[in-house]
Amino acid sequence: MNYDNLHISDWLSTTKKQAEQRGWNEVDVVLFSGDAYVDHPSFGAAVIGRILENEGLKVAIVPQPNWRDDLRDFKKFGRPDMFFAVTAGNMDSMVNHYTANKRLRSDDAYTAGGKAGFRPDYASIIYSAILKRIFPDVPVVLGGVEASLRRLVHYDYWTDQLKPGILVDSKADLLVYGMGENPIKEIVRLLKKGVPFSSLKNIPGTAYLIGEGDMLPKVRKWNDIALTSLEACIEDRKQHAINFKSIEEESNRLEPDSRLIQEACGKTIVVNPPFPVMSEKEIDASFDLPYTRLPHPKYKKRGPVPAYEMIRHSVNIHRGCFGGCSFCSISAHQGRFIASRSESAILKEVEQVTKMPDFKGYISDIGGPSANMYKMQGKDFEKCKRCKRPSCTYPAICNNLDIDHSPLNAIYKKVRAVNGVKKAFIGSGVRYDLFMDKKYRGDPDKKHYFETLVRHHVSGRLKVAPEHTEDAVLKIMRKPTFDLFYDLKKDFDSINRKHGLNQQLIPYFISSHPGCNESDMARLAEKAGKIDIKLEQVQDFTPTPMTVATVIYYSGYHPVTLEKVSTATTKEEKLRQRSYFCVRP
Repeated sequence: MNYDNLHISDWLSTTKKQAEQRGWNEVDVVLFSGDAYVDHPSFGAAVIGRILENEGLKVAIVPQPNWRDDLRDFKKFGRPDMFFAVTAGNMDSMVNHYTANKRLRSDDAYTAGGKAGFRPDYASIIYSAILKRIFPDVPVVLGGVEASLRRLVHYDYWTDQLKPGILVDSKADLLVYGMGENPIKEIVRLLKKGVPFSSLKNIPGTAYLIGEGDMLPKVRKWNDIALTSLEACIEDRKQHAINFKSIEEESNRLEPDSRLIQEACGKTIVVNPPFPVMSEKEIDASFDLPYTRLPHPKYKKRGPVPAYEMIRHSVNIHRGCFGGCSFCSISAHQGRFIASRSESAILKEVEQVTKMPDFKGYISDIGGPSANMYKMQGKDFEKCKRCKRPSCTYPAICNNLDIDHSPLNAIYKKVRAVNGVKKAFIGSGVRYDLFMDKKYRGDPDKKHYFETLVRHHVSGRLKVAPEHTEDAVLKIMRKPTFDLFYDLKKDFDSINRKHGLNQQLIPYFISSHPGCNESDMARLAEKAGKIDIKLEQVQDFTPTPMTVATVIYYSGYHPVTLEKVSTATTKEEKLRQRSYFCVRP
């Protein structure tokens, strides 16, 4: 890392002294984050901070405040003119802290030196509750993954309880879910116009609470969908599964027009429809803000931030995922429709990376949530507007989905040609069904993509995620048949032989997923052994909020079909399934 040509003022202010050096006696927004402050577009707190700054606001950031002392970190900037903003960080704090077996992790990738213990459990709730206790009349806005995925009644694996929406326990005034740039800009725009904070009830991508007996604000353009209450769901778990079908459908629509209403603990949670998908111009503008692309200098003596080390030389080219996998929450947070950056913006960032003093010629990733969904969208948007499918790829790839890989082939070629780039690897997960599906296998565009990927963009090992081998489990996962993996391996080996390469194909698998039993795991291990697959990239299913699989785990019912599904839930059952990853026929 090189800080030689930078000044402390190139980062957002983290101390009162830094704010005063800018000539500020007070600030407009104080942003609290559970992560170390890394001023990079891959870190949500930095993005929101830069967005607010770009709106002309005086912004301060308090990364990883101490919640166990006299709370001076929460008081040091005093009362902001507009609001406090709170995020647990880039991960749900409970996923960050605990393994699938509920064991406390000994490290934290989003903390300097990788040290654990710098954020509390349920960080969004703790931070917000402290702020409301100290400054009861100052609005608090929640955002980030933890808030986004816990916006409605949800199952919490770590307490084994159904919990109310996070606004209830946090006492926050407003919640921003999904990609927060546009909602936060709309909040600021209205506040600048003099609209009282308490009147911010009709902003897409936000949620709020109303008290018992309070009137629901009328918004002419939106319909209302009433979900079964927390209390009724606790009494009948099947109701929680029924709720989730509506939640997933409304979260994934191209032109959503319905509010979700749910009662919990004497309050009513109101979730407005999502904000429209970001345009190319909007997403480019977000990535083009004046990030230093470095951790704050305060961490120099504490060691590197591991999560930053992983992405420092990578470039994100799109957001969103239309795969709809049952165990994944990406679409619930980033959306089902793809927001892609322009080619010129991507190449501009690649050039920025090549100028970093520690860059040795290797881009670690040109990708996104899924590596190869760049520029993919519906051929006929009118059909997309009517569609309620949770996945564009399951049970079959939608005929209306344009899965042309030529924009990716073009951007890969141009990145390879950038001066100073020796190799540009694809580290993100590759959706191989998009080019290996029997309907498309052999298509020149798809064939060219895979050969280009293997020949130029694999760093010795290509990681893919079949997740399982058994069709009954894959059906619940919303993943394609394992037969596609056999085809993938055949083509992968052929390309390696053709170009004299010696690369490995590394598959990811999950144990204990809903619908999976020990017999399924035994067959997985047997099939992996027959084709000499090393079971290295494996994980035990962890129930996380806002996923189909978690709803099944808690309720016992599939939310779409309402069929009963068995699931390994005890520690012993989960360990037995995981043990098959060590078995060799």
